[in-house]
Amino acid sequence: MSSLQHTRRRIGSIKNTQQITKAMKMVAAAKLKRAQERILEARPYAQKMLSVLENLSMRIERGRHPLLAKRGDKKIEVMIVTSDRGLCGAFNANIIRRSMEFLKQKKEEGCEVTLNTVGRKGRDFFRRRDFEMRKTWADIFDRLSYENASEMGRDIVESYEKGLFDELYVVYNEFKSAIQQRVITERLLPIEPAKPVEIEVVVDYIYEPSAEVILQSLLPKHIEVQVFRILLESNASEYGARMTAMDAATKNAKELIKKLTLIYNRTRQEMITKELMDIVNGAEALR
Repeated sequence: MSSLQHTRRRIGSIKNTQQITKAMKMVAAAKLKRAQERILEARPYAQKMLSVLENLSMRIERGRHPLLAKRGDKKIEVMIVTSDRGLCGAFNANIIRRSMEFLKQKKEEGCEVTLNTVGRKGRDFFRRRDFEMRKTWADIFDRLSYENASEMGRDIVESYEKGLFDELYVVYNEFKSAIQQRVITERLLPIEPAKPVEIEVVVDYIYEPSAEVILQSLLPKHIEVQVFRILLESNASEYGARMTAMDAATKNAKELIKKLTLIYNRTRQEMITKELMDIVNGAEALR
């Protein structure tokens, strides 16, 4: 009887868990739709701004603006974008694994490395390791807005201009689809000018007020826009990973319930058969 009670309790517990994972899947699917719309709207703007700035930066010397100046590659900062919550499959594990590989490579090259983490999962992981944490950001994805990216962008620009690091890399998940995310390692600073392309007709532009003044205004804004795009990519990827993980968990719970129900019925049938046999044997003994 105790075995039957234990199996019955397990089935009930798994059914409760299944309800939770199913609800989490539905919530993630609803949030994913909005997050996917936001990233698809933001990508063309961010890509076009990068293209404009790359072409503008070709027309001035790199040292004329600190965000274009190439100072070296021995002091680097790595921004690692993870989630604030778990239960999203290998989303955070893939980011952390790629980050550790990149950090190990840079340390072997003799680089001085600082970290800038976004999300509690990355913060908690690297806080327990031997890495210098310059800045941490947490609990921003629930109400993700451009103001978050603007604050982060200003911090990055100010720190770069102060010479705290020479290069900034970002490790994050790029959103491909609801079931596919790709880990990206991208250099954000310094901004690389576009390579000149040899064409038959050379097109020049008249700038008002001037290319230098326009860059002075647009370069910090560009960093904010790119950070916002990266946060949106990560946010949509997180919801996609969570929806997929919760869907798999719900299916696994369903299969486990089937197996336990079969075991429960088989055990119960064996107990009933044994009781019947005892009754029959007892009746025969009384004859």
